[in-house]
Amino acid sequence: MFGWLWSIIVGAIIGVIGGAITNKGGSMGWIANILAGLIGSWLGQSLLGTWGPSLAGMALVPSILGAIILVLIVSTIFGMRGKTK
Repeated sequence: MFGWLWSIIVGAIIGVIGGAITNKGGSMGWIANILAGLIGSWLGQSLLGTWGPSLAGMALVPSILGAIILVLIVSTIFGMRGKTK
């Protein structure tokens, strides 16, 4: 019934973990954390598969790795944009 809510909560946690591991998550808000977690989960599971423990339909290890990749890519892109001005 509330599967979408669990997905959002787990996505937020995955995004927070990805941001904390990369030390780039301090300036991210909750919406950015949720998006990083959900998109990172999709990215990680697409690249690495669905192995390891899962929660709310998301394989945690590939999802966290995907969130780390996503946060690094986005922070690099926005970092480059800030230096060109």
